[in-house]
Amino acid sequence: MTITAAEINKLRQMTGAGMMDCKKALTEAEGDFEKAIDELRKKGQKVAANRSDRDAKEGLVVAKTSADNKRGVVLAVNCETDFVAKNEEFGKFVNNILEIAIAKNTKTADELKALAYDNNITIADKLIEQTGVIGEKIELNKFEIVEAPFVIAYNHPGNRLANIVGFSSATVTAEVAKDVAMQVAAMAPVAVDKGDVDAETIKREIEIGKEQAREEGKPEEMLEKIAMGKLNKFYKESTLLNQEFIKDNKKTIAQYLNDSEKGLTVTSFKRIALS
Repeated sequence: MTITAAEINKLRQMTGAGMMDCKKALTEAEGDFEKAIDELRKKGQKVAANRSDRDAKEGLVVAKTSADNKRGVVLAVNCETDFVAKNEEFGKFVNNILEIAIAKNTKTADELKALAYDNNITIADKLIEQTGVIGEKIELNKFEIVEAPFVIAYNHPGNRLANIVGFSSATVTAEVAKDVAMQVAAMAPVAVDKGDVDAETIKREIEIGKEQAREEGKPEEMLEKIAMGKLNKFYKESTLLNQEFIKDNKKTIAQYLNDSEKGLTVTSFKRIALS
């Protein structure tokens, strides 16, 4: 099949890989971007994009917790240009949606869009209205909630990244909660712990590990063992509790939490970022 220059450039923007590598990967994957990214990884390419982030374009990402800190919401409202994203009125609009989500204890994006924005117009209709007013496509792209004994919200400067993190204890200190929220922002873990990684991701990582070892010329009978070693490295780098604490790399996040309060752990987190 014919791979267009636009598709190659899109994959370059998503991954940071070279033009010819992107073209070859897309060709081998028959235009499937997910498969193309896996092809790049199998060949040992360093892929810059985080899978959960790369669909987002321009817009704002905002997060907030309820007054009792037992519930958090993070959402992204997208637009087409950075110019609109930085507009003060657009910012107010996005934050109004966030306030409604908190006030109404909203559970899903569809439920949120069905709620009244003002003057009996729903949020869904307001999004359409704003598309006409601004002249760009405006959409509620992502919406996530976390409920726990204590939840913290972290908004990175510029509002291109935000997250919410739930903890197992309501007595977690503000310093510890913020440290972990900033860890999530900086290190983009894919799950809380090893057991939370979905089966499809594990299967993909094992396959990539085998292919990398095969490319390095390792014996076929050693591929499974090598792949499992790479999987363990993936767990250490990509699951929150097993990551090295960015402020003290002699500790994992799990150790840092337990040192601050025995048995303290993270129950859940949600992270949204614009690409």
